[in-house]
Amino acid sequence: MKATLSDQRSILDIQGFDFTTTSLKAKAAALPEIATIASLTIKSNNARDLRIAAETELSDVKRELNRAETDVQQVVSRITRDETRLGSGTGTAKELEQLQHELVSLAARRSELEEVELEIMMRVDGIKERIAALQSEESALALEIANLEISKENALTVIGADLADAAEERAKTAATVNAEVIALYEKIRASNNGTGAAALVGNQCKGCHLTINTVELQRIAALAEDELVRCEECRCILVRGL
Repeated sequence: MKATLSDQRSILDIQGFDFTTTSLKAKAAALPEIATIASLTIKSNNARDLRIAAETELSDVKRELNRAETDVQQVVSRITRDETRLGSGTGTAKELEQLQHELVSLAARRSELEEVELEIMMRVDGIKERIAALQSEESALALEIANLEISKENALTVIGADLADAAEERAKTAATVNAEVIALYEKIRASNNGTGAAALVGNQCKGCHLTINTVELQRIAALAEDELVRCEECRCILVRGL
């Protein structure tokens, strides 16, 4: 295939724009903010799940506390009733003696129930503290993620502008090149990991970075300057005379 020196050099420029585009896209995908946001999001989700679990636990313990408070109140009511009866002196000596024994038992029972109630109240306080800490962690992580999102979007905006510039310059350059040469370049690039053209510098192809043997170099040197040359190893278009 024939190609003017201008077309050959333009193809090399197009390759440069394509490399730039690939590099910019890789940079966008590998922004440090992306990995950090993902990591912090996992932490935030874990904190949220733990908070929800703690809130469910708190609800259960509060019901347990209500039952304990009810038990204590029932005993207190019985104590009040018995003390009233005992204070009135109404009843036989045996009945009054039984009331005294019952009051002693009720006082012991009340003490036990109040200890249980206190233990449950302490558990409630502990769970509330845990929930508050998790809420604080969630808020801090949300703020950090929001700031990182802004940083990421700013970086992507800059990269997007560079991509647009590269695409514009590529389009302008491609418009000046023979369509058959462009088609060949695109075909090679698609099957060669993105490399469709490379400079021949000395005896080395800058596409595959392999040395071209002396016989092949002599053959290439004997070709007309508008003859399109391909690398024997990577098959990309070799641009001479740079």
